[in-house]
Amino acid sequence: MSYIVQEIFYSLQGEGARTGRPAVFCRFAGCNLWSGREVDRATARCNFCDTNFRGDVQCFVNSQDLAETIANFWPKDKGDHPYVICTGGEPLLQLDHRLISDLHDLNFEVAIETNGTILAPPKIDWVCVSPKGGVDLVQTCGDELKLVYPQLNLDPHDLEHLDFRYFFLQPMDGPELARNTAHAIQYCLDHPSWYLSLQIHKYLSIK
Repeated sequence: MSYIVQEIFYSLQGEGARTGRPAVFCRFAGCNLWSGREVDRATARCNFCDTNFRGDVQCFVNSQDLAETIANFWPKDKGDHPYVICTGGEPLLQLDHRLISDLHDLNFEVAIETNGTILAPPKIDWVCVSPKGGVDLVQTCGDELKLVYPQLNLDPHDLEHLDFRYFFLQPMDGPELARNTAHAIQYCLDHPSWYLSLQIHKYLSIK
């Protein structure tokens, strides 16, 4: 299987339970909820997406080539626990057991950030699911559930029964960010099983 990747870069995780952790990010091209084209945004099932997963892409002909390329972004001789976050778009359109195995062979801990509409393959080390309103959720367990808030037809209360270690509300970015942040803070205060997630990388102006 070949893999189409929009970008690979090294930075800090900017949100959720592992905020501040150094990681290699592998952003796969393509998504099943939006084409990534602005002309399609209004009718997309995830029309608030703030990520560019189109544009110039790289094609890797096999999983070993991609795994080795990812490994080249990790600082040499720096740390015994390299960490890669597979994101997108929707990474589970492409991430498979071969690539997971090759990354493990290079001592990487493998994480995903997914919209939860596709069942994750086994042996992923950290699963973060970000549900979207009006879309059936298939991946109903994992390490963290990160809900962009608020969303139409998606009440945090309706997700609390799912099997996740952490539940995060992340204020929706955009012109209403200040209001959304205030509402998310109040919801977390009123419902202490939910934690607040902020997109720290945007405040720090890093990728």
